[in-house]
Amino acid sequence: MRAVVVNEINNRNAVLVTDTDAPILGPEHVLIDAVSASFNFPDVLQIDGKYQIIPPLPFIPGKEAAGVVTNVGPAVTEFDVGDRVLVEVEYGAFAEQVAAPVQRVYRLPDELDMSTAAAMGLVYQTAYIALTDRAGLRKGDTVLVTGATGGVGLAAVQIAKAMGATVLAAIGNPAKADAARAAGADHVVNLFEEPLADRLREQVNVATNSRGVDIVLDVVGGDVFDAALRCIAFGGRIVVLGFTAGRIPSLKTNYVLLKNIAVVGMTVNGYFQHRPDTVRVAQDAIFALWKDGQLQPVIHTELALDDFADGFKMLDEREAIGKIVLAIR
Repeated sequence: MRAVVVNEINNRNAVLVTDTDAPILGPEHVLIDAVSASFNFPDVLQIDGKYQIIPPLPFIPGKEAAGVVTNVGPAVTEFDVGDRVLVEVEYGAFAEQVAAPVQRVYRLPDELDMSTAAAMGLVYQTAYIALTDRAGLRKGDTVLVTGATGGVGLAAVQIAKAMGATVLAAIGNPAKADAARAAGADHVVNLFEEPLADRLREQVNVATNSRGVDIVLDVVGGDVFDAALRCIAFGGRIVVLGFTAGRIPSLKTNYVLLKNIAVVGMTVNGYFQHRPDTVRVAQDAIFALWKDGQLQPVIHTELALDDFADGFKMLDEREAIGKIVLAIR
């Protein structure tokens, strides 16, 4: 089969499309012929050796793909050959065939095309679980989403709006403001005016009548986390989702104490390992919201398999708005 193969860590010239062996089907695994896959920011970290999971070389990158089941392990009863599914893996999705553990396989709605399906996995699961399970979103809450035009950011804007929240989208590039509004943001606030801590709080105060926000979903970290913490209302919650800015912030807990703020973390990998049923409930809810017309993934571009390097470059340069999809077949 053809696949993107990483032959050396932190060397983009050693990441190539080549023929390689098909994956081995385990007893509790599902094998698919992949049609579409999609990029996620951890893919970049993984091929550069900066992610918590570094596979043995050579390996196939990519964490999610949509396709058709061609075989199932002897212990699998939930899926049959011919089923259309979305699969999630630690790595291995940028290939013509993908094997995934059955607990990370999700049946697709009949009317959902493969390209869209490939864009509705990790980022939507992350946003949904962060908002519901970690932040306890309630209708009427006010939510600030940082990095709001990335994959997780746009998913969070859409989901929060669909669940009855007032949404503030924080962006680092003014050219992306229209994308945030199109996703449902009620207010767009910028992260490019200095001093950031003062300017962000001023914008949030205008949008919330000086009350502050109930929830912050932060994928950026660094100075943005520090500034967002000052924008939270009494009893509010901030969910740490990542550090795309590069700096992992430190927390002064006296501020957390005085405003009764809850600071929690969330990574979907932990849920895959410890609470896979929560992920399945989330994915079912995501598909239901899509059927109702309340969610629609934003696909920045769809690349041919041989053009995969362009996808990594777009992620490196923060160029993509929403998701980058890879056409496997």
